[in-house]
Amino acid sequence: MSRLNRRHGLFALSLLALGSSWMPLSAAAQGAWPARPIRIVVAYPPGGLSDNIARALADKLAAQLGTPVLVENRAGAGGSIGMDVVAKAAPDGYTLGFSSISPLALNPHLGKLPYDPARDIAPVASVMYSPVVLLATSAFAGKNFKDMLAAAKASPGSIRWSTSGLATVGHIVLEQVQQGAKAGFTHIPYKGGGQQLTDALSGQFEVITTNLSGAVMPHIQSGKLRPLAVGAPARVEALPQVPTFAELGFAPANLSSLFGVFAPGKTPEAVLSRLNTEINLALKTPELRQRLLAADNVPTGGSAAEFSRQIAQESDNNARIIKAAQIKGD
Repeated sequence: MSRLNRRHGLFALSLLALGSSWMPLSAAAQGAWPARPIRIVVAYPPGGLSDNIARALADKLAAQLGTPVLVENRAGAGGSIGMDVVAKAAPDGYTLGFSSISPLALNPHLGKLPYDPARDIAPVASVMYSPVVLLATSAFAGKNFKDMLAAAKASPGSIRWSTSGLATVGHIVLEQVQQGAKAGFTHIPYKGGGQQLTDALSGQFEVITTNLSGAVMPHIQSGKLRPLAVGAPARVEALPQVPTFAELGFAPANLSSLFGVFAPGKTPEAVLSRLNTEINLALKTPELRQRLLAADNVPTGGSAAEFSRQIAQESDNNARIIKAAQIKGD
């Protein structure tokens, strides 16, 4: 072999050796998710129910994944501001969202959004559902749901029904009951739940729909607020004597707030699958389950496909209700 050919042969061998050592490193770099901290954007203010649960989930995921999982609150516009942050983030698995499904299943029917729910957001896994409870205040003398309907039929508009805002889940429940019973209620919308609960305790209206939570339960236990119905797949463990809307004959009003984790659209399927697995593992831990149940929320979990199906089903239902009731957003 000539010296020139020998040099070419040695050069080729060195390239092969370099290539064999470089290729696994490249593949590993591409597959080494997570390699840096993950951010979870919570679409609600700090200190609330969803924020507390998101932080507990973040702690579990950090321990399981071996990387910090940070929580950032981006509240406003019924969750749409936070979800817009997720939609515009790089689809690399390092920015996630925690929200109810309303920004995907409800808000799109109330006006133009800065993101496309179908294209820009990828559902990862459901985490919990928060039951919706219908409560009577001191302003209502009736004993149960049947009495409330009778009063609304006898004197349309006499029953003032408070919700946390226009086009919220509570408002959708109201419209479904109103349509189903052919009764007339006066809607009292608030901009959030804080002042709404304060006014409920002082009897500023007859009934209120709100999420069942640690802030509400003490007032139920004291008798200041009396539960008439719950929106949930089954009766709530904390209120076993209270029927669901479905049991009362109002299945379309039997709604609860479903929460979950979302990623930017076009996030790699391998990352989405890993996230779904880790979230389901976290939801099976006694600590997180107890945290959810103590706040009267029910752990869910399951596949991303099932979560997407639930979102699509609720979106179709909301579109029909909003059109029939001519509901407008804030």
